[in-house]
Amino acid sequence: MTEKKLAIIATKGTLDWAYPPFILASTASALGYDTEIFFTFYGLQLLKKDLTLQVSPLGNPGMPMPMPVPVLLQALPGMQSMMTMMMKQKMKSKGVASVEELRELCVEAEVRLVACQMTVDLFEFDTKEFIDGIEYGGAATFFEFAGQSDICLYI
Repeated sequence: MTEKKLAIIATKGTLDWAYPPFILASTASALGYDTEIFFTFYGLQLLKKDLTLQVSPLGNPGMPMPMPVPVLLQALPGMQSMMTMMMKQKMKSKGVASVEELRELCVEAEVRLVACQMTVDLFEFDTKEFIDGIEYGGAATFFEFAGQSDICLYI
């Protein structure tokens, strides 16, 4: 029996969008899938040693809030920080692992973490800011793996 493969493209760099790739990858790995996450554009934020991720309430009408907040108020200074704090508190109160913990689970489970070299070059990222053990590659690197994967997700 051949090993199943899961390929994920992570393109978002906010706190709420950090969870899906790491939860899905760590779960798939635990289920025996050979798993890879390809981080591109804003998704590269998820590979930084120092995670300063925030929730962006703007343009996110599905975000459940304790009380309805009009879009205009969401644009006020400090709202993003307040929403981030609320989200972190909610996650902690429900026993949800932090992004750092989920990312470490992926590293321990040998999920292949690939940073898009073109995006690293484009935004002039200093690779010293990224966690150890990641790989660098381009679209061809992703397609080598994704072309043989059973499941491919764009997040």
